[in-house]
Amino acid sequence: MKKITIAIDGHSSCGKSTMAKQLARELGYIYVDTGAMYRTVTLYALRRGLFDGAGNLDETALKADIDGGKVQVSFVINPESRLPEPCLNGEVVEDHIRGIEVSSRVSVIAALPFVRAALTLQQQKMGGEGGIVMDGRDIGTVVFPHAELKVFVTASAEVRARRRYDELLGKGQEASYDEILRNVQERDYIDSHRAVAPLRQADDALLLDNSDLTREEQSRWLLERAREAMAE
Repeated sequence: MKKITIAIDGHSSCGKSTMAKQLARELGYIYVDTGAMYRTVTLYALRRGLFDGAGNLDETALKADIDGGKVQVSFVINPESRLPEPCLNGEVVEDHIRGIEVSSRVSVIAALPFVRAALTLQQQKMGGEGGIVMDGRDIGTVVFPHAELKVFVTASAEVRARRRYDELLGKGQEASYDEILRNVQERDYIDSHRAVAPLRQADDALLLDNSDLTREEQSRWLLERAREAMAE
């Protein structure tokens, strides 16, 4: 079977990364979590103190740092899971980018044209030869508009908030379900209404609502669609 490019887009906290990782593992493909890239830039901005007390971002300073090469986002393979983990200037930051502080600000970072341009170029270089599964918000519409398989994933806001809440508790982190639900709803609005590369389902993308599906059911569905696309 030929190697294809698989683009998985959808709302926050709907399990895109989990299913994309599983699919890449089963196909022997490269997996790239583009959401982690935007979260990594957000972490940089937080550490650099570019958000003021009111949550406003110093965009000029961030752009200067990105243009000046001070924000390097990369991936390294975890030797145990054999999956890529995001790095900020060489530091593995997977455990630092999933909390509510980053989650509450990542949509602001992701809406910036200069951030999207820089990361989109990097993503396109990663997947130029196929054999890749990439998930995010604009993979099927902007990054890889000609991907052989596009899937748009969604679930109710309440289901997604509960999943993120359980995930954080499982990692031993404090979490508030109500705060996470508000964050999910706010991110949905911002992601769908931003001027540059808004979140939307590509015209030729398959819709997957996994509100009532188990991980095994959605993984089986996705694998079947991938094999169909590879056989064409």
